[in-house]
Amino acid sequence: MSRLPPPAPLLAGLLAAFVGFVSSFSVVLAGLTAAGASPAEAASGLMALSVGVGLSCLLMSLGTRMPIAAAWSTPGGALLAGAAMPVGGFPAAVGAFLLAGALVVLTGAIRPLGRLIARIPGPLAAAMLAGVLLPICLAPVRAAAQEPLGVLAIAGTWFVVGRFNRLLAVPAAAAVTLALLATHAAPAATILPAALALPVLVVPQFDWSALVGIGLPLFVVTMASQNVPGLAVLKVYGYQPAPGPLFAATGLATLLVAPFGGHAVNLAALTQAICAGDEAGADPAMRWWAGVSSGIAYVAFGLGAGLVASFAARDPLLVQALAGLALIGALTAAAGAMMEKVELREAAVLCFLVTGSGTAFSGISAPFWGLLAGGLVLGARQMRRS
Repeated sequence: MSRLPPPAPLLAGLLAAFVGFVSSFSVVLAGLTAAGASPAEAASGLMALSVGVGLSCLLMSLGTRMPIAAAWSTPGGALLAGAAMPVGGFPAAVGAFLLAGALVVLTGAIRPLGRLIARIPGPLAAAMLAGVLLPICLAPVRAAAQEPLGVLAIAGTWFVVGRFNRLLAVPAAAAVTLALLATHAAPAATILPAALALPVLVVPQFDWSALVGIGLPLFVVTMASQNVPGLAVLKVYGYQPAPGPLFAATGLATLLVAPFGGHAVNLAALTQAICAGDEAGADPAMRWWAGVSSGIAYVAFGLGAGLVASFAARDPLLVQALAGLALIGALTAAAGAMMEKVELREAAVLCFLVTGSGTAFSGISAPFWGLLAGGLVLGARQMRRS
């Protein structure tokens, strides 16, 4: 008789999925909407991402017998929220999602490409990420000027709960946000169809400015802030999976969900620690069940994504405030990393300023120009030394 899975990894996987979904669904919706998605397309994107993440967790954990946790790219959602809407609208954004997914697949399949990405200086990648996160992290301040009571209730919950348990701070704030949004909810007759919303197929357009301005930065930020850290977390807990197949699997998942509005599936970092750490049980050999239960939970959450999106549409300001609070920790970490090396600070600060400006040139969004500006300053500094 086969051995039954112990409860600890199953519960850890459920917790990881809950934290991952609730902590950042607002970032995803804000990003897709800023990229030109209609309410139906944004709900479809959230649904596709949830199902894609769930199936990725399930299949990778079953295939490796390791607790592999997948997630959507929260920094990628912030990138979309801060970038200018592509000239071709959401279809052009979907084309950029496909490019990012294809590049991740190639990174997994071609080792030299992976090494090339690894050569991007960490402070420069962190500076671009910090610049991407800055505008959305300012959203709670702006929202408080228009809806002070609601935003203060959300921010107060985030702050108080965070003093006791940082992991539950954003989920608690999300619960308050959903409660406030419920006061604006439509009659039940309109909520039920939203809950049963179907995926919306978006025919991609391949516009060069969107490919360069969104697709390339999305690839870089996803690799640098999600895939590589996620792999590092696994190694911390004694798991040594082959990186290539995992990167290729998440890239393939991105290619599958992109036509339905999903921007990026990747390895998880924070929730990976929940699935692979001590919370998942004393026996490391059985922790792979955490990845399985997390995957099943993500698929279940995806089936209700339409309801979540319909509630979020009632008051976008509150959702933007929640998204900003959810990313403060990421902004803090990125800002610290970009200033870590004295010799790279000038290039990193310039990258941060150009990216954070949100200014697009020639139809190409700011993150690309920020990374380019920082790279030029760094290259000139190295030439001067040689």
